[in-house]
Amino acid sequence: MSEKNDGANRDVTKRSARERLQAEREQQRKKDKRRRALLVGGAVVGVLGLAAVVGVIAANTGKGDKSAKGPVAAPSGATGKDALAIQTGKDSAKSTLTVWEDFRCPACKAFEDNYRDTLHDLENRGLLKIEFHLVTLIDGNMRGTGSLNAANAAACAQDAGKFPAYHDVLFVNQPVETDDAYAKNAKLLELAGKVDGLDTPAFRSCVEDGTHNSWVAKSHEAFRAGKFKGTPTVLLDGKDIFGDQANPLTPQKLKEKVEANAGAAGAPKPSGSASASGSAAPSASASGKPGSVAKTGVSGASGGSPGSSGAKTVTKGTTED
Repeated sequence: MSEKNDGANRDVTKRSARERLQAEREQQRKKDKRRRALLVGGAVVGVLGLAAVVGVIAANTGKGDKSAKGPVAAPSGATGKDALAIQTGKDSAKSTLTVWEDFRCPACKAFEDNYRDTLHDLENRGLLKIEFHLVTLIDGNMRGTGSLNAANAAACAQDAGKFPAYHDVLFVNQPVETDDAYAKNAKLLELAGKVDGLDTPAFRSCVEDGTHNSWVAKSHEAFRAGKFKGTPTVLLDGKDIFGDQANPLTPQKLKEKVEANAGAAGAPKPSGSASASGSAAPSASASGKPGSVAKTGVSGASGGSPGSSGAKTVTKGTTED
């Protein structure tokens, strides 16, 4: 009897062990199934997440490209190589000042604030013409679109025959470098109200549509191709006059250079005998015409000597990263 009971107990024990083993296998199978499901699900989420990131990048890239896409529409009267310069002053002026500027650039504002009166005086006297090239360095360095939008608005002002005044307004009211205020068309249109006759439906449409954005982008590419080092870059008849740290430019020095190049045209005529032989300005001929002075012409976007990152007398210029 005892042997029968022992056998029955062993059978029960074996059966229980088999059942436990089956239960453990089933449990393990379910765990493996859940793990596979999680792995597959994670992979799907990863793929979807990557697709979402790529989509965001593509969307942002598209938005960025859109601002500078489309045909290159140069503003009215644009001049120089590829019509990438906006000229102020008289065509007959003996001297040409080429200026590469960014409306968000603090050093450009410093240059304009220090030289504005001198430049306008030389232009009004017919001694100097200025070729402005607009670039977007700060947009690239600090991010944003204020440089581009402001340059487009300035080109729109050129269409309206109001570029010089609006150009000055933009620099006088320039926001701090980190404030991309000029990215807002509303701000650019607000400032247009400071220029008589500029705020018109045509100007507003030009600003809001980004009519000259591609032209501005092409101007910036010309700046990069010219291997200029920063803004402002200032060339007088093709020669860099702003980057000489040993002999910094001043408004008075610029005035003297331009007057000398024009043979002192417009300056008061000395009384009595001719001026001293040590004068830097060439004497006028007997016919009354200014003496001939050789100068190297400058093409609108051809560049010349590398630009400067600024002079000590103004402030350090903005350079491209």
